[in-house]
Amino acid sequence: MEHVSIYVVEDDESIRTMVVYALKESGYEAQGFEESQAFFQAVEQKTPELVLLDIMLPGEDGLSILKRLRGMPKTARVPVIMLTAKATEMDKVRGLDMGADDYVAKPFGILELLSRIRAVVRRTVQTEKQMAEEGSGIFVYQNVRVDEASHTVTVDGREVTLTRKEFKLLCDLMRNQGRVLTRDQIMEKVWGFDYGGATRTVDIHINTLRKKLNDDGSMIQTVRGVGYKIGK
Repeated sequence: MEHVSIYVVEDDESIRTMVVYALKESGYEAQGFEESQAFFQAVEQKTPELVLLDIMLPGEDGLSILKRLRGMPKTARVPVIMLTAKATEMDKVRGLDMGADDYVAKPFGILELLSRIRAVVRRTVQTEKQMAEEGSGIFVYQNVRVDEASHTVTVDGREVTLTRKEFKLLCDLMRNQGRVLTRDQIMEKVWGFDYGGATRTVDIHINTLRKKLNDDGSMIQTVRGVGYKIGK
């Protein structure tokens, strides 16, 4: 796991120091930040390969930071693990809805956190490798063109910025034109794990994807009670 750069945004100094130390001892490059301003200044200098993001922060909270990350082209596909103060289903789902890759509830053990980090990094690498290996890597439907190799999406010749999960979701739908993908299938394929309580996360990402594709977003059809598809 060497050379993987991780930014830790956590206002509790004792937790931040402990996590950064553990990450460095495990072979990662790690930096800690107390609040959003210093974090985004660092992002401007170097884009991390993973972010650990606390929800409860002074000033700008973690969900707002996550939204900003997902809206910036350079960080739209950076994996994010949310650190949540509570372990309720709603807290977990909110993070996933906003584009997080995973969540760890406080209090957490360092070994558990490191395990979650390895899993997210592994899923990210596997996803990139899988995209490179599957089919031609270029899909076209109506005015939408997806190029997996270059990670680009164009709508009527205009490039559209998608998050990593939105991109993977669109690729899976394009690859399976004419076939219905269930919410559970999408959740397992795109998020890398089966969590039935978060299938609404799929719906939210579909809606966001449709908006980004503008008028062409209507090509993603809802099959009521089942899932989604593109094409007949």
